[in-house]
Amino acid sequence: MHFVWTSTVVTLASFLILYFLLNRYAFGPLMSVMEKRRELVLSQLNEAAETRSEAAAYVEQQKEALQQARQEAYEILEQSRQTSSKQADALLAQAKEETARMKDEAIRDIDSEKNKAMAALRGEVGRVSVQIASKLIEKEIDEKANEGLVDQYLKDVGTKS
Repeated sequence: MHFVWTSTVVTLASFLILYFLLNRYAFGPLMSVMEKRRELVLSQLNEAAETRSEAAAYVEQQKEALQQARQEAYEILEQSRQTSSKQADALLAQAKEETARMKDEAIRDIDSEKNKAMAALRGEVGRVSVQIASKLIEKEIDEKANEGLVDQYLKDVGTKS
């Protein structure tokens, strides 16, 4: 194999000129486009990371809001249970008071009627006693007849009541 120096020098010079031209006109713009693309990808990755963190924060906020809403609903239910229990207790106490009042009124009415009946009975006893005495005076009867008259009087009083 035979080595030609001139052809090697021409090839080397051509290569260097081509490298210089490519470096100046092709590699520079190509590298700047690739650098811009790299920066774009990095910015998109950063935005995606920020969006992901914002989404995670938003999900946490929603979880907290949901938990708070559940807690408020539980408190509202508990308050309504307590309120209904208090109302039931109040109604029960009111019913007991009303029952006690009605019982007291009934006792007073019974006592009043009893006193009226006793007064009427006393009046009747007095009237009947006067009648018996007048009958005894009119008739002079023995003691057995008086006992029979008193027994008859008591039977009369018992049937009139």
